[in-house]
Amino acid sequence: MNLKKLFINELTYKKDTSLSKGVYLFNFILLLFLIVVPIYFMFVNISYDFNWAQVYEYKQKFINGFLMTIIISAFALILSFIIGLFFAYAQNSKLILLRFFARFYVEIIRGTPLLVQILIFFYVFANNLGFENRYIVGTFILAIFSGAYVCEIIRAAIQSIEKEQFETGLSLGMSDYQLYRYIIFPQAFKRMLPALTGQFASIIKDSSLLSIIAISEFTMNAQEVDAITYSTLESYIPLAIGYLLLTYPVSYYTNKLEKNIK
Repeated sequence: MNLKKLFINELTYKKDTSLSKGVYLFNFILLLFLIVVPIYFMFVNISYDFNWAQVYEYKQKFINGFLMTIIISAFALILSFIIGLFFAYAQNSKLILLRFFARFYVEIIRGTPLLVQILIFFYVFANNLGFENRYIVGTFILAIFSGAYVCEIIRAAIQSIEKEQFETGLSLGMSDYQLYRYIIFPQAFKRMLPALTGQFASIIKDSSLLSIIAISEFTMNAQEVDAITYSTLESYIPLAIGYLLLTYPVSYYTNKLEKNIK
């Protein structure tokens, strides 16, 4: 009797699963239809002659800019996490001066536009200090900007951990390093992961502003192709698709990682 009931439950589960897949597929097709059809009619009704052949001649320029954006963003991602981790620790430091400096850094960076920071850091600080490589300087500027947001994400995640966790670690005789390494940070990492994903995707998109200091990344190369060919949409549509190809994998694999560590 139990085997029969188990068999019936299994058939019911399979039926429900297939039904769910059918519902998801229907909704996906419906959503695709609702997005594609309006876009199609918008482009059909505009009085614009697409000239993809002329832009295609500069495909290597798009590829070079795309690869440069990947390189700059990758290094900026790593540096911003290191900077954010340091300043998150500094805000809880026993040294008052270090705490004030960390708070000053976060407020100044988060309170001013990235475009202004790029111009000031490059034309004021970098030039006076003798740093001439605009690619290295641009990467550091991007990392410093993002580091302030990463710092707040890390700090908020750590502060969200219950006080009992800290007290338990200290009662077991753990040092500060052991407490954060084995108890606090593993839990905080799960909580900060969604926000970090959004911030890391923002770094990739914010790298487009580095074109203001003549860094030949994706956006600047698209602008140059547009200036040469006078093909605005043909130059910027691949730009939008390129940034989507860069940011979507970050969100996708982070979601998978978030599920695996739960």
